[in-house]
Amino acid sequence: MAKINFNHLYYFWMIAKEGNLSRAAKKLFISQSALSTQLKKLEDQVNKPLFHREGRILKLTEAGQLTLTYADKMFTLGHELGSMLKGNLPANRTSLKIGVNASLSRNFVGNFIRPILTKDDIELVIDSGNQEELLNRLNTHQLDLVLSNFRPNPNIQFAIKSKLIAKQQMSIVGKPLKENQTFEFAKDLKNYQLLLPGNGTEIRAGFDQVCDAQAVRYNIMAEINDMPALRLLVRDSNCLALLPIVVVQDEIRNNVLAEYCKIPGLFENFYAISLKRHYEPEVVKALLSREAEDILSI
Repeated sequence: MAKINFNHLYYFWMIAKEGNLSRAAKKLFISQSALSTQLKKLEDQVNKPLFHREGRILKLTEAGQLTLTYADKMFTLGHELGSMLKGNLPANRTSLKIGVNASLSRNFVGNFIRPILTKDDIELVIDSGNQEELLNRLNTHQLDLVLSNFRPNPNIQFAIKSKLIAKQQMSIVGKPLKENQTFEFAKDLKNYQLLLPGNGTEIRAGFDQVCDAQAVRYNIMAEINDMPALRLLVRDSNCLALLPIVVVQDEIRNNVLAEYCKIPGLFENFYAISLKRHYEPEVVKALLSREAEDILSI
């Protein structure tokens, strides 16, 4: 059999990643009909169908799955080689593209990237989005790293590695108490309006377990899963909020807000997600080697 045409294989790889001819064609800047023709040429060459259709979605056949396994290795190594060679050119700056889950605290992100903010040889790009979108962009090498407060789905279809880079105990936070005023979680929580993560989240489920165990009642003012929005609401209202204090580290430092108490056994986890690869940029290695206490320090 003749050697496989790498252009045809690359087009197949992009279609497989997108799961859709039209999206792949847009990313490749060619027409959908031209892309379909290139795919047909590859299928004719290997004498096997690589996709079957389910409505508008293309699903890989068994031969397609095998082909994708090899294509992933080939093109991932190609991207890594390009990154390595680019990084070794002294005249070039190193580019670092980080995706940030939209619900993640901006303070945490700022703390995480702090060591490279003053480096002239690093070009930093930060994009925000939902987890699925960011992981898809990671898989197509549009991002080098994804920061999230959610553990990635174990059923994800491409090779990633997830590192727990920090965890912080959840706290009840509000406006500073008046002189001689105290706060006892079990006794006083019911006297305040509370800002909480929504039902269905791990943090909310854990908080409700703690409250049930201690027979604590509470009054909900709002349910918010977005940490940046939660920061603004607790700062600008008289409510209390359940959050990790890194979210409001500046407000605590400036005595705008205060930590009332910590919730036992309840933590916010922070993950760094990247592709499994042979070569990892030195700047990423350095960021991931930092101690959690350093990242979370106020």
